[in-house]
Amino acid sequence: MGVFTKISKSAELVGGMIERLGTDLAGWGNHDPELEAVRYRAMVMRCSGCPDQSGCRKLQDQNSHLDHAPDYCQNRAVLAQMKAG
Repeated sequence: MGVFTKISKSAELVGGMIERLGTDLAGWGNHDPELEAVRYRAMVMRCSGCPDQSGCRKLQDQNSHLDHAPDYCQNRAVLAQMKAG
């Protein structure tokens, strides 16, 4: 898999997880678009290093809502912090 394909897949998974958790990246933090872009990029890059992206895809395909990210999620702590507000 090429690097751009991997990053695109990771961005899709991050977006899907944010949506299923009912969180909003734009509503988190100080509403600074540049800072939010840096945070999002960091989340996508962490996701791209995940050893179980296929499991995440399956989880997202089977669930329209999640209470928390799975234990293996590289962004679990960040997503929990986002959800907490």
